[in-house]
Amino acid sequence: MLKKERQAYILHKLDLHNKVVNTGLCADMGVSEDTVRRDLYELSQAGKLIKVHGGALSLAFNEVRFESTNVYSQSKKVKIAEKAIGLIHNNMYVLTSGGTTILEMAKQLPPQLRATFITGSIPALNLYIAHPNINVIVVGDKVNKASRITVGASALSKIREVNADLCFLGTNAIDLQRGITDNDWEVVELKRAMVAASAKTVCLAISEKLNSFEALQVCALKQIDYLITELDPNDKVLQPYVEAGITVL
Repeated sequence: MLKKERQAYILHKLDLHNKVVNTGLCADMGVSEDTVRRDLYELSQAGKLIKVHGGALSLAFNEVRFESTNVYSQSKKVKIAEKAIGLIHNNMYVLTSGGTTILEMAKQLPPQLRATFITGSIPALNLYIAHPNINVIVVGDKVNKASRITVGASALSKIREVNADLCFLGTNAIDLQRGITDNDWEVVELKRAMVAASAKTVCLAISEKLNSFEALQVCALKQIDYLITELDPNDKVLQPYVEAGITVL
């Protein structure tokens, strides 16, 4: 791949997944780690990403107020959020992960909703706290700076005490064979605990993330109850997921 192609590929991966790691990029593009480091350095110097140890972060995902107009596929994520809110009812206990689609959902929660939201996502917490009627429970104490979410033993312990009605997962990748996958071990552990602690699991994913996978499995496809994308539920791309027993919205 030429440098221009490599760098375009890196930025697209960041748009989809908010974070990239050097080793994964090396494998995807068939280049050395030195080449990837140089590409990330150049993109960082150009103000197109945030370079961190072992990889890079998306600018949109890492902004403090999460109000960027540069959020990838924001209109699609808004549409997903509108569908997701229809599953939430008064008096529910709701676990949510991190991610920009979760934030769009948090922004749109109706003011009359009375429910309890449980999360370690720092940006989502800020939005939940501003809501007039929902209760907020924070899990964990150690913050994963790349994803802006609490992780570690304390977070896992707190989640295991919960019996939630719904778990909303911001999704990095979903595949018919591999289920939901991610590329950050601490976040994967957290999401696994959330799925286990919930009666129903809802996967939020723009359609570009369908039929893709990362290195680490969060859960098998059979553990997902709902899949919400921006597409019409009858879209042929979604039919294999319907046939797998998932309710597609």
